[in-house]
Amino acid sequence: MPFQSGVSPGLNSIFSGVCKMKLRQKKILTAYAFLSVPLVFFVFVRFYPMIYSFWLSFTDWDLISSEKNFVGILNYVNIFKDEVFVRALINTLKYVAFGVPAVIIISLYLSLVLNRIKKFQGFYRLLYVMPYITPLVAVSWVWKWMYQQPPIGFLNNLLTMLGFDSQPFLMNTSQALPSIVVTTVWVNLGYCVIIFLAGLQTIPQEYIEAAKIDGANRKQILWRITIPLLNPIIVFLAVTQSISFLRIFTQVYNMTDQGSGGPLNSTKPLVLYIYQKAFMSFDMGTAATATVILFGIIMTITLIQILILNRNIEY
Repeated sequence: MPFQSGVSPGLNSIFSGVCKMKLRQKKILTAYAFLSVPLVFFVFVRFYPMIYSFWLSFTDWDLISSEKNFVGILNYVNIFKDEVFVRALINTLKYVAFGVPAVIIISLYLSLVLNRIKKFQGFYRLLYVMPYITPLVAVSWVWKWMYQQPPIGFLNNLLTMLGFDSQPFLMNTSQALPSIVVTTVWVNLGYCVIIFLAGLQTIPQEYIEAAKIDGANRKQILWRITIPLLNPIIVFLAVTQSISFLRIFTQVYNMTDQGSGGPLNSTKPLVLYIYQKAFMSFDMGTAATATVILFGIIMTITLIQILILNRNIEY
């Protein structure tokens, strides 16, 4: 029988299959190796602190002591008896209720106007986005100076020149919170305008031209075409801006007297309450409890907004 060199076709196919499997496994391992870096980051920087805070909310840890005694739900019972916490919770909801609709409506109007401008469009975009990219601490102190009494405050000087009485703004319990909302809306406008402009440029012009041929006016085009097609962006901005206002801290800390959230806790949000409890009163158990409650509020409001605002659009 003659000698046949080489490998039989059956063994050759098996060998090539094993090589291909090994190559595929190498690609999978390489992918998981690259994904492990952000995964480790999220586990130790995001998930672990969140779980640890949840556990701390059931203890009486005071930061100075090393003992962490389990107290059950006592912190959750006592925190709702704290008038300062209840006031901070109401203030936080006010920030969301006043700020989110204002920033979305104003930014949508500005983006519609800017979308019609053909010349210097980039300049106007930069003009509106500059407050957003400016350090928030600097913005807060500038607005705090503008809200001061005459002859320092720019806004009160302007009101006096126009014949109106000067206003207390940050020194009044009824005006302080709206004043901070105005500052925050002014800061966030640039980001929302840019997002809306990007969405407007993705709307097919054929729809608008067809609507004009059918006799639709600008108002009908806005409500029947533009806003429905911008619905995913509206949902996105409603969620992100709600989270931003729920987590408001820097503006209040820098614009109120000694970062107290005054006057008389009229501007104190939950995040400032958590900060004061944790790092001024050293009551980490109560601070962790407030953190968990804030997390629950953010999740609840986000889910409600997605369920209410998110809807399918038929083209």
